[in-house]
Amino acid sequence: MPGGRLTQQERQQIAMGLADGLAYAEIARSLDRPTSTVTREVMRNGGPAGYRADLAHRATEQRTHRRRPASVRGSQSAPDPHGRDAAALAEYEEMFTTVLMSSGLNKMASRVLTCLFVTDAGSLTASELASRLQVSPASVSKAVTFLESQSLVRRERDERRRDRYVVDGELFYQATIASARANDLLVETARKGVAVLGPDTPAAMRLENVARFLDFISESITRAAEQARAVLHTRAEPPSES
Repeated sequence: MPGGRLTQQERQQIAMGLADGLAYAEIARSLDRPTSTVTREVMRNGGPAGYRADLAHRATEQRTHRRRPASVRGSQSAPDPHGRDAAALAEYEEMFTTVLMSSGLNKMASRVLTCLFVTDAGSLTASELASRLQVSPASVSKAVTFLESQSLVRRERDERRRDRYVVDGELFYQATIASARANDLLVETARKGVAVLGPDTPAAMRLENVARFLDFISESITRAAEQARAVLHTRAEPPSES
């Protein structure tokens, strides 16, 4: 399997694949590349509707040029206390960010959430986030405000009375419950439509089926989240060696 950066020719093949409506996995197979490579390439360069091979290639060269001074500084920094490989960690963070973006989060919110998740403490201040991500405090503030509204991050005060932004497993439980409960309003609205349209009409039957479906989904998700909640507080066993 070829390694290294994508070539301009490969980017042109990605653009043609997108134009033909091919899935990322199908494009990746034609290039003999991991699907994650193609997904990351597309999402960081305009998305499936805005991807342009020449612009993507130029942007990558510019990013590489900007990173060179940082990599020199990084080589002089203290070694990771857990012995992690800096390049592998950076690649993983980029992949995690790309996956979050593909799930619907904007780029800055995805970068902030990724940064918090890969930090051992699970929490950082606004200034620490801005420093790590090399962005303005205003950008961090906007991203955190959105993440808080989605129950993906919570705010705490540390001993120095600074705001710290925290992620943990419990937040995923809360976000799952909130998402399930958000369906309740749709269920209620659909059933009001049944009364307005008349219970024996095709439109009313359609709305009632939608309401029943969403009601069942919400109950199932809530029940599953409650049953699985303990997993979030259980230490995972290391994988056994074969």
